[in-house]
Amino acid sequence: MLNKLKRAALGAHTPHDKATAASKPVPMPLPAQVRILMSQHIGAPAKAIVKKGDQVCVGTLIGEASGFVSANIHSSVSGTVTAVESYRLSNGRACDSVVIQTDGKQTVDPAVKPPVVTDKASFLAAVRACGLVGLGGAGFPTDVKLQPKTPVDTLLINASECEVWLTSDTQEMLNSSDDIIRGIKAVLQYTGIPRCIIGIEKNKPECIDLMCQKTKDLGNVDVKPLPSVYGTGAELILIEKCLGREVPHGGLPADAGAIVMNVTSVSKLGKYLATGMPVVERTVTVDGDACAKPQNLVVPVGTSYQDIINAAGLKQGVTLGKVVDGGAMMGRAVEDLSYPVSKTCSGVIMLSDASANPPAAQACIRCGRCIEYCPMGLAPVEVNGAYAARDVAELGKLHVDYCFNCGSCTFVCPAKRPCTQMMSLAKAYYLNEIKKGGNK
Repeated sequence: MLNKLKRAALGAHTPHDKATAASKPVPMPLPAQVRILMSQHIGAPAKAIVKKGDQVCVGTLIGEASGFVSANIHSSVSGTVTAVESYRLSNGRACDSVVIQTDGKQTVDPAVKPPVVTDKASFLAAVRACGLVGLGGAGFPTDVKLQPKTPVDTLLINASECEVWLTSDTQEMLNSSDDIIRGIKAVLQYTGIPRCIIGIEKNKPECIDLMCQKTKDLGNVDVKPLPSVYGTGAELILIEKCLGREVPHGGLPADAGAIVMNVTSVSKLGKYLATGMPVVERTVTVDGDACAKPQNLVVPVGTSYQDIINAAGLKQGVTLGKVVDGGAMMGRAVEDLSYPVSKTCSGVIMLSDASANPPAAQACIRCGRCIEYCPMGLAPVEVNGAYAARDVAELGKLHVDYCFNCGSCTFVCPAKRPCTQMMSLAKAYYLNEIKKGGNK
């Protein structure tokens, strides 16, 4: 796959703006209310099992997984359910949401107890019960991921954190290393996967040193320093860098003998096995040129972006131009600041009005930088032509479905063209036409 494309594999050298790398996570002030979405994951939304007027505690199950590819949802606060209502998601779809008025006590549900795990079946049941999904942003239910249809020989822990500004995974490694190791050991023990590799970018030497120290007596766990190049954390590239393998076209990591887990995901698993507390909060990096106090905040799931912005503060005299959910390269702009954060939110980037508005796009100068720096070896300029012609066959030949919208092409484009947006549209069009049975 990747070698067949004969890619240059450069990737973009984005700024290493990690102002919060030494910012130990601190709890944010408890919001007055949270809105917890029943869809925070890939797959079927959870089914709300509470009603208006119900009293809930931290860790109370409020949404039950409604299919094989689904995930449980738990309350992140203690308080009173004030509404169970439909809510419009950022992708235009709607799902149920549970609105909870907090009581300020953060009383833990008595049912929160460490799970009893004795074998693979009880382990997978525990993973499903805690509502764990891919916390790197993908949101794929972890219990499903740990049941691949093909044998795998390696558990890959993605700790690269190559996104601009984000440091939440770094802080997870520095402050929850024992939880990470506990989670890794459990996955290896109960799934039968023989070995684990932890991939960390070389620009995080303190994390590499700590993980090496924690794994030195584990014969089946290795730490792999990775190049400090943006895009390294993409699943297909991570597998290539760590294992020298290629995922077949249209395949999954398991088809290359690997399961990939984000480092915060495996840490949350370790915490759950020790305490029984499901996924109800996460560390979020709050940064950006409009942010008064860049920091890592521990945020209850369902907190509004506005509450997070209020906690971090806006720089005096600065107009907030845009808020990005996630990293600066792959994150999405937040249209409504009352929108609630989900389990997969790793960053809230506050951009000033000056930096939020890019320069006007110019005509393509055919320099080829978008091709040179694409970590997947794709050709955005050629994809643009094929998409303009709605040429499904040509889009297939150009492997547009390999694009993971990393943003490198737009970042390096001297003409400031919206290459990434075009690639996203082209990929969506191609996949939709293939689904309809169009020309391959």
